[in-house]
Amino acid sequence: MEINVKSELAGGERNREERSRVIIDCEVRQGARPWRVTLLEDMSPNGFCIAWFPGCRPEIPLRIRIPGLQLLSANVRWQKDSSVGCEFDAPLHVAVFEHLLAQARQG
Repeated sequence: MEINVKSELAGGERNREERSRVIIDCEVRQGARPWRVTLLEDMSPNGFCIAWFPGCRPEIPLRIRIPGLQLLSANVRWQKDSSVGCEFDAPLHVAVFEHLLAQARQG
């Protein structure tokens, strides 16, 4: 899996906090469905945006595997065009978040 930082920050009208714009190959899954590779497009300690994946259902919790992190759980908060916005069940510790971004910048 590849991690790259696309740009330093990305903010949006739908976001209450600034997010770091990244391109990270990750895997997502809902329920017992198979794992799917998708792109994590931006993230913050509280959530992330991924590229659309077929059959995404907002009412089903999502599991995400991001390189360098443990398996994380999240809930789908919005879907628009080809993106899905999710909120982590438990926010990432700031140090973990910053470490992930630092690794992405080096990669």
